[in-house]
Amino acid sequence: MSLLELIGVDVAYGDLPALRGVDLVVEPGETLSVVGANGAGKTTMLRAISALLRPRRGEVRFEGERIDRLPCHRVVERGVVHVPEGRKIFPSLTVRENLELGSYTRAAKARRAESLSRVFVLFPRLQERAAQAAGTLSGGEQQMLAIGRALMTIPKLLMLDEPSLGLAPLIVQEIFQTIAAINRAGTTVLLVEQNTRQALALSRRGYVLENGRVALVGSGEELLGNEHVRRAYLGL
Repeated sequence: MSLLELIGVDVAYGDLPALRGVDLVVEPGETLSVVGANGAGKTTMLRAISALLRPRRGEVRFEGERIDRLPCHRVVERGVVHVPEGRKIFPSLTVRENLELGSYTRAAKARRAESLSRVFVLFPRLQERAAQAAGTLSGGEQQMLAIGRALMTIPKLLMLDEPSLGLAPLIVQEIFQTIAAINRAGTTVLLVEQNTRQALALSRRGYVLENGRVALVGSGEELLGNEHVRRAYLGL
């Protein structure tokens, strides 16, 4: 059984279509990337999966059950966790307090200490700055905190929206290495990225969204070698 499935999903903002008949499948244990230009519908897709937006048509299924009609907190309880673009940390709270907020579900709360240790192993800088106000962290450290907070929820599916946005190249490399480590440890990852080359290199499979529709599907290697992808997204 697929972990996540979108079936003919349409989403609109008023009269403006944002997703048009999107079909997408995420298999358990994989890293899958969705790439495309600004305005292609990538963020809208993640918001629809998270139940922050309601599809006008179609279905979103997780572990075989529909989740598009659930409240968003119930989607999180099922194991679908979304790290939004822009990080959305709580700047006046400490690093530790931000992380602990991620373990608010009953199951996650019971494993808070275990999860905190795991996050600190992945992101040693967060442990060093545990008592520091989150708003004083660098951009890269704030992205680490946003991912760490999501991991505190013990996700089955971790959805990341533009995790490399605005970060220095060395930090981007570190973030992508950490995403790979999270996946190797057993968490399925759905990655939305404009950094097409690194996203597809990291992923077993990928989708290309254009104007709210799925334009291409293939392995990461196939899409990196696709002539259209090379011209439109890699500048080759």
